[in-house]
Amino acid sequence: MTVLGIDVGKDFIDCEILADDKRSTKKVANSIRGFEQVVSWLRNRKVTKVHACMEATGGFSDELAFFLHEHGHVVSIVNPMQIRAFGQSELSRTKTDKADAALIARFCLAMRPAPWEPPKPAERRLKQLVRRRRSLVEMRAQEENRLEAPGTENVRDSILAMIDVLGDQIQEIEDQIKATIESDDDLKGKRDLIESITGIGPITSSTILGETPHIENFESSKALAAFAGVCPQLRQSGRSVSSSHKTKIGNRAIRQVLYMAAISALRTNPVVRAFGNRLRERGKRPMQVIVAAMRKLLVLVFGVLKTRRPFDPNWA
Repeated sequence: MTVLGIDVGKDFIDCEILADDKRSTKKVANSIRGFEQVVSWLRNRKVTKVHACMEATGGFSDELAFFLHEHGHVVSIVNPMQIRAFGQSELSRTKTDKADAALIARFCLAMRPAPWEPPKPAERRLKQLVRRRRSLVEMRAQEENRLEAPGTENVRDSILAMIDVLGDQIQEIEDQIKATIESDDDLKGKRDLIESITGIGPITSSTILGETPHIENFESSKALAAFAGVCPQLRQSGRSVSSSHKTKIGNRAIRQVLYMAAISALRTNPVVRAFGNRLRERGKRPMQVIVAAMRKLLVLVFGVLKTRRPFDPNWA
């Protein structure tokens, strides 16, 4: 199949077709009009179906992926770190939007990444709401930090007013998240299963569902942990050996909510608490214990969704 590498930017989209050692490039605006130009460009070159590949860039890549999928093309959305590693393996030095599109096309041709499965309308809405909530929470934290900074006495009332506004917006979004999940039987069932795990609450469950609507399709809990970026990482060079349970590769939103959930689960969840105690007895540092507990929670999430059974601390 012909491959199409796409570098998605805020304003423009760079594309490169690779077919039978022939290359063709195009740059369009990141808009519906631009998406239509890409489809027309493919049609003019007698390309009826491509395997399009792009980096995961949130809303910028999602809309184009939906558009191409609706027009019958295969789409893959991959972690930017995978593309970066592939470029390093080629000793690639050029860093332009056009060069990135070519790199993504070569990656797609060589690695054949798995096809992207578009979420249902309710899943798509949930994802957007979850990400909006996260942005609002970050904005509120920025305002709260400004409130504590010196030299803000003349704008204190403005900061407090903005904190109140953001708080109201966060509550409104949370109400919409709850209503979206309640309106879909599949999402509601998954939420109930995830929240049956002691330590996981509504924010964590909705974030997991929003970021990974087809979580049960992962091959294993290990694959899910790798997606979230909480899988063990070992580095060894000569006599130097170091290990970490946290990487920068993966879904940061899931890691953020799992961090607080893990702290709670280490106190309240008997399975996670016993697991953490064993790690402490082996001399693991506090942060290593917390991140390991984050991974343990993901394993439990994967388990309840795969078996369709609520969490049972006594289940062997």
